Amino acid sequence: MPPRLTIVSPCYNEEATLSHSAGALSAFLERMISLGKVTPESRILFINDGSQDQTWPIIKELHRTCPYVDGLSLAGNVGSELAIMAGMMQAREYSDAVVTIDSDLQDDLDAVEEMLDRLAEGYDIVYGVKVSRAADPFLKRTTAQAFYRLQQAMGIRMIYNHTNFRLMSRRALDALALYPERNLYLRGIIPQLGFPSTTVDDVIREREAGTSKYNYRKLLLLAVDGITSFTTRPISWIIGMGLAFLLISICMAVYVVVSYVEHLSVPGWASLMLSLWFIGSILLLSIGVIGQYIGKIYIEIKQRPRYHIAQFLKHNDDDR
Repeated sequence: MPPRLTIVSPCYNEEATLSHSAGALSAFLERMISLGKVTPESRILFINDGSQDQTWPIIKELHRTCPYVDGLSLAGNVGSELAIMAGMMQAREYSDAVVTIDSDLQDDLDAVEEMLDRLAEGYDIVYGVKVSRAADPFLKRTTAQAFYRLQQAMGIRMIYNHTNFRLMSRRALDALALYPERNLYLRGIIPQLGFPSTTVDDVIREREAGTSKYNYRKLLLLAVDGITSFTTRPISWIIGMGLAFLLISICMAVYVVVSYVEHLSVPGWASLMLSLWFIGSILLLSIGVIGQYIGKIYIEIKQRPRYHIAQFLKHNDDDR
């Protein structure tokens, strides 16, 4: 029996792209239904992540006019990761599988059909892996690849060149629901679930309209979250730097003593100041890294809700 599929798509100020995205996703669902790969009860769930434009009114109108479109509005902006989590947790209650895809539809929709084939073969998680990032700007493409390599160097279990384009089965979603952390980094959590997984190729395309909401500041914050949520290796590096500086200090002490005995010591204001600035910057950097971990502990122990749902629009199965 084919699965009941829900396509979850987070939206933040996407009024320029929603109509096109809804049309393309609806046409895709109709094709999958006609091929018998998903049930007629399959849906598209747009998540309004506290948008400040007409995104939510457009979603409500699409829900009224299109039998496939449902809508979930969050009470405020919580970020892409939590918005996706909210959509997946809402959809898992009535879905056999969920696909997450950005509302700009730069990811390859044809890859979703291949994901469904892999699901039928017994895989619970299917990752969309970017085989070409030619549509991304050079700087974004370069920094993203550097970030993936840094994650691998730090021992984080992740899928190279994978963002949030993936399919998850119902039991994988049930397992994901057991992870209560507030500092959410789905690309690191989901590979830890342990269920059978595979990948499909994802060729990135140009946006049809609008601009990307992921600026370099947000990408940097995401990188920091990804590293500090899944590895303590930066702290280990700090310890290593401390030991290295201890050895350098011992060598400098020997040099100073020898210079004093041999009457070779010369006032070295410049070298002294450079040393102070360098060591001071290392200390501040180290304190900052440790502070990141302490800050995350602070957020986690408060156990505040990750998001609040303002409104949920859902078609009944007999609405067709």
